Amino acid sequence: MQDIYALMRFAKPYWKSAVTAFVLLTALVVLDLAIPRLIEYIIDVGIANHNQDVVVQTGLIMVGISLASVLVAVGNNLTSIQVGEGVARDLREALFIKIQSLSFADLDRMRTGQLLVRLTSDTAAVQRYFQINLRIGTRAPMMMIGSLILMFTTSQTLALQLLPLLLVTGVIIVFFVSRMEPLYRTMQQKLDILNTVLQENVAGARLIKAFVRADAQAQRFMTTNEDFADTSISVMQFMALMMPILTICINIGMVLVIWSGGLSVSRGEMTVGQIIAFTNYLLTTMTPLVMMTMLSNTWASGVASARRVNEVFDMQPTITDRTDAQPLARQTAGRIEFTKVRFVYNLENAEAVLDGIDLTIAPGQTVAILGATGAGKTSLVHLVPRFYDVTAGSVRIDGVDVRDVAHISLLQQIAIVPQETILFSGTVRENISYGAPNASEEAIVAAAHAAQAHDFVTKLPNGYDTHIEERGVNLSGGQKQRIAIARALLTQPRILILDDSTSAVDVETETHIQAALAAMAHQQTTLIVAQRISTVLNADKIIVLDQGRIVAEGTHRELMQQSEIYQEIYASQLGDGVKENGLAGRE
Repeated sequence: MQDIYALMRFAKPYWKSAVTAFVLLTALVVLDLAIPRLIEYIIDVGIANHNQDVVVQTGLIMVGISLASVLVAVGNNLTSIQVGEGVARDLREALFIKIQSLSFADLDRMRTGQLLVRLTSDTAAVQRYFQINLRIGTRAPMMMIGSLILMFTTSQTLALQLLPLLLVTGVIIVFFVSRMEPLYRTMQQKLDILNTVLQENVAGARLIKAFVRADAQAQRFMTTNEDFADTSISVMQFMALMMPILTICINIGMVLVIWSGGLSVSRGEMTVGQIIAFTNYLLTTMTPLVMMTMLSNTWASGVASARRVNEVFDMQPTITDRTDAQPLARQTAGRIEFTKVRFVYNLENAEAVLDGIDLTIAPGQTVAILGATGAGKTSLVHLVPRFYDVTAGSVRIDGVDVRDVAHISLLQQIAIVPQETILFSGTVRENISYGAPNASEEAIVAAAHAAQAHDFVTKLPNGYDTHIEERGVNLSGGQKQRIAIARALLTQPRILILDDSTSAVDVETETHIQAALAAMAHQQTTLIVAQRISTVLNADKIIVLDQGRIVAEGTHRELMQQSEIYQEIYASQLGDGVKENGLAGRE
């Protein structure tokens, strides 16, 4: 329950509505418990004495109480819905903001499917928990306690005879409820896996079709879906056992009341009205127990989901500002220094992705990073904006360790075009101005010109107002990359990182982009990660990485004379295969 208590802060803003719902619920319980006593009065005073006035008057009072109960119940439902929906909205918002604050390393540990389930299914389960507790969940125990008290005031002897049965019923309920929470937690974990598979299949639908893997993926989804269904069935079957057992307990209780009460009436110790009232109180004692068992799945799923939501809230981002962190100067020159840098993604895995990196990049330089797949190129550039912290050594910008500056001020000086181009649903203009939403039209067009995107954008149906579909499916790979480059250039960063971001454009367009970057007025420091050697020929400095280490450094001319690895890369791409490479670039 401590996980639920940890989320109570989301209910505090709605305490007035919650108190109102509780007061109305208490009034509803009082009204409900008054009915059996009035029935007893009608039978013993009105019907037994043939007093029609008592029957009519008491009947009208019961009708009035019933109408009042309806109004009170409606008021309780409305206020509890306000609390439940408010808690769900605030919880989703806080969870979303928390996810946004997580570092790359944190997101590496959490799968997208898991986060989506926590934002949707788990949040909805917590919402139901709060909402139900302000309605039936609180009403049931109040009805049970009130009915027990009135049972003892009606007939203490009969109540004591039923007490063992009530205790047995309570033990049965505790047994079932205590086992529901871990079962529902397991079911939510299975749902995590199902959502991950579903997300991968939807996102990769085109690839699946291209490789004719629809049947294999369908089988994978069916296996995961069956696993989730089997777990759900097991939980539901376990829950299904509870209702018949409780029904037996209720029936036994009714038989005891009628048998023992009938004997008491024959001895003159009780009246018929008292027996009927006692029977009603027994039902209002046992019925809430049944209601609580029916709600136990809601409680169990709510507690399990609260624990999973708190797991996200309890995550401490690995990238945080130090207490004495200072903002990075706005007039940053853009000098970057790597000093004895060692980097490991997972500290439990001692294998270093980068090791012994010593590198100095002067302000305004264009430095290209070349190497085989898995050499550590992307990992190296990700250390500059501090997406990850170095394991050893330091990364400095203008002589200041990136760990000593406010992270947001660091990111404001850097723009990155990642390997995987991500565009959002919206217009071309909105995507280009994503990092600078107040940019002028002239600045947007200028950035598009520099990225060689203006010409194709103007040919789109609505130009810069053309709507980009989800994940940019209505654009080619090269078009998406050029929009992403324009988006980065518009922010006028002091440090620009291009992570293999021209791989989908032809060599000629790539050359124009590089020329535009070189001609830009503010002359940012540029890091270019490349697989294609034509991308790096004109760089001020070329870094060759191999197995996480710098094995060569210099200009193209210098490396052609000094580095065998660079010569091999050059020969493989621009030697006998110039024509083939050119064709590949235009595809």
